[in-house]
Amino acid sequence: DNAKTVEDVIKEVTAELGEKISIRRFVKYTLGEGMEKREEDFAAEVEAQTKALKAESDAKKAEPKEEPKEEEQKEETAKPTIAITAKQVKEVRDKSGAGMMDCKKALGECDGNAEEALIWLRKKGIASADKKASRIAAEGAVGSYIHAGARLGVICEVNCETDFVARGDRFKELVADMAMQIAACPDIEYVSPDDVDPAMVAAEREVQMKMEDMLSKPENIREKIVQGRLDKMVNEKALLKQDFIRDNAKTVEDVIKEATAEIGEKISIRRFTKYKLGEGIEKKNEDFAAEVAAQMRK
Repeated sequence: DNAKTVEDVIKEVTAELGEKISIRRFVKYTLGEGMEKREEDFAAEVEAQTKALKAESDAKKAEPKEEPKEEEQKEETAKPTIAITAKQVKEVRDKSGAGMMDCKKALGECDGNAEEALIWLRKKGIASADKKASRIAAEGAVGSYIHAGARLGVICEVNCETDFVARGDRFKELVADMAMQIAACPDIEYVSPDDVDPAMVAAEREVQMKMEDMLSKPENIREKIVQGRLDKMVNEKALLKQDFIRDNAKTVEDVIKEATAEIGEKISIRRFTKYKLGEGIEKKNEDFAAEVAAQMRK
């Protein structure tokens, strides 16, 4: 109803229900905001990476080589060269999320057949999750979880590299799991141990070093013990270091790495916010009979 403001609606509901209604806080996530997204010229990128690989290959050919064994010569049967276009590479990349040159190689191995190239990429696994960790992941989804009774709510952003993966059921399931995971972990404050405030760690280190149980120990021993305590404290508040709610044999970090390897592109949890109803608000114990009596005396 554009004839009303939100404030008008809140006042109307307050009057209707007979008690104070207020909006306390909110948070809004826009997927990928503040992250660098690069515009890709697929043809240019394929050409540039092809030239780089050719230069590397030429350099290796120039190096003196040992004569290959007969068994190795049999294995290295040359495949005929097939012209692969940037359009074909883009098609396979959009469907698989794999790297440009991996897609081109797959097409070459499969005589330019896109469907067979996708199967080839899945069989190969191409790259480990750790190798994908440096890539830009600015696509993905914003997920949420509201616990029964609406007393606890979570919003989180999980990123991947392509919109194709973000629309997939596997990725959507992962986002839902991460939102529920955050709700189930009351002590977490940040995603990764790397996100902890260095000033807080430095202050805690100073306190720990001066604790009574530390003063009698040699300096080098104290350093090790305090570092161990600090690592434990930091990890207890990091989402990635928590046991996964669906399988306690894995951490959240393990699950993210497995998803990265399975899906074939970088997956990362970027941020989260958790609201617990009424946290930080002082609740007064009301004696309704006394309140009614006081108002009657006025």
